[in-house]
Amino acid sequence: MSRIRACLPPSLVVALLLSAPAAGRCSAPASSSPADSTATRVAPTPLARLQAGNRRFVANAATPLPVSNQRRSELAKGQAPFAIVLTCADSRVPPELIFNAGLGDLFVVRAAGEVIDRSVLASVEYAAEHLHAPLLVVMGHEACGAVKAAMGPPAPMGPNLDYLVGAIRPAVARVSSTPEARRLEAAIKANVEQVIGDAIDRSDVLSHLIGSGKLKVVGAYYELASGRVVISQAVDAAALPHATAVGH
Repeated sequence: MSRIRACLPPSLVVALLLSAPAAGRCSAPASSSPADSTATRVAPTPLARLQAGNRRFVANAATPLPVSNQRRSELAKGQAPFAIVLTCADSRVPPELIFNAGLGDLFVVRAAGEVIDRSVLASVEYAAEHLHAPLLVVMGHEACGAVKAAMGPPAPMGPNLDYLVGAIRPAVARVSSTPEARRLEAAIKANVEQVIGDAIDRSDVLSHLIGSGKLKVVGAYYELASGRVVISQAVDAAALPHATAVGH
């Protein structure tokens, strides 16, 4: 984890609520008014698109999205998702609904607790390197059962579940001094940070894409009851040990 610890905050950074402007490679949509007919509208960043979609979801004002024969035919020829979402397999956390995204918009990778293994990492690498998705969101969620299990006393659950829970336990240990009432949420957020670190430590592909400015990575936390997604951290590309400047 040595490489990533240099580029992540010592703790989960101050939460960037969805209403805050998103940082990215593009500007936010420029405002226009009758008095300024020459105003140029700039496409929103991928993160801004996700934030806007989540605001619609929270407000119960989701935009109907095209699922026509024409759209399906277009996607049969290829895909160009604007974001990768790595999140839990929990049935209450469907990214396409949470972000009000349509067919082909998101490349979704799901595993309990967002735990990274080789197949999960390969899926993320494929979307980032070959489909050129410019944004990776690693999203934990409220009341995550996998993290709850990792917080409990060690007890054999079978080799596969033991592997899963064991992968989360280091994140749990990092927040052991947090007051009990807030410990689960802290552990879920620490696990997101750990997953981001593991992904970059174990993938030269992702590390290079981040360092060259081709991939932005953020952590997120989904609130089950409110439906809100809070963006909690972003990887500082300049701090990666072998970051490559854009254009080099």
